[in-house]
Amino acid sequence: MSDSTSEQEQPLISHLVELRQRLMRAVLAVFIIFLGLFYFANDLYLMLSAPLTALLPEGTSMIATDVTSPFFAPFKLTLVAAVALAMPYILHQIWAFIAPGLYSNEKKLAIPLLISSIVLFYAGIAFAYFVVFPLIFGFFTSVGPENVAVMTDISSYLNFVLKLFFAFGITFEIPIATLLLIKSGAVSAKDLASKRAYVIVVCFIFGMLLTPPDIISQSLLAVPMWLLFEVGLLMSRILFREAAEPVEENSAD
Repeated sequence: MSDSTSEQEQPLISHLVELRQRLMRAVLAVFIIFLGLFYFANDLYLMLSAPLTALLPEGTSMIATDVTSPFFAPFKLTLVAAVALAMPYILHQIWAFIAPGLYSNEKKLAIPLLISSIVLFYAGIAFAYFVVFPLIFGFFTSVGPENVAVMTDISSYLNFVLKLFFAFGITFEIPIATLLLIKSGAVSAKDLASKRAYVIVVCFIFGMLLTPPDIISQSLLAVPMWLLFEVGLLMSRILFREAAEPVEENSAD
C-alpha cells in the first residue's frame, strides 16, 4: 500500500519540479528582455503615444499628474512589452510541459494552432495601434469644446491603450476558439452559422464591455470580432471537411 502511494507521489513531484523549472525559465526570459528594453523605456513610450501626440493641437502636450508617473509609466510599459516579446518562449515552455501527455494527432493540430494564436495576438495589437488608435484619437481630439486644451495624463493614456491592446489581441483569437469548439464536437459549423445573428449581438456586447464607453471603440472591436468569427467558420469547413464526409457516409448507411 505504501509502495504504490510512493510510486504515485514520485511522478507528481517530478512534474511539479519540471513545472517550476519551466516557470523560472519563462520569468528569466522576461527579465532579460526587460533589462534590454529598459534603457529605451522613454523611447518606447514616445512611440506608443505617437498616435495621440500627432493629433494634439499645437502648443499642447501630454502631462504627468502624479510625481512618480514619469518613471512608472515607462517602467510599466517596458515590463508589458517584455512579457509580450517573451510570449513565444513562454508558450513554448507551456507546450513542452503538456506535449508529452498528448496523442500524435493532437500534437499535429496543436502546433499550428499555437503558432497561429501567437501571430493573431500580435496582429490584434498591430491592428489596434495602426488602425484603431488614429481613428478614435482623431475623433476624441476633435469633438471637445474650443476652450478646452487636450493634455492627457501619461498614466491614464497607458492604461487606456493597454486595455485596448489586450482587448484586440484576445479578439483576434476568435478563429482559433471557433476551430477548437468545432473540432471538440461541442458544436458544429452548421449550428454556429445558424446562430450568426446571436453571435453578432454577443460581439457588440463584448465590444461594450471590453472597450471604453464610446460607440467608435465598441464598433471597431465588435465588427472585427464578427469578421474573425466568419473566418474561423470558413476555416473549420475547409479543414474538417474530410473528417466530416466519412461520418456522414457511415450515418447514411
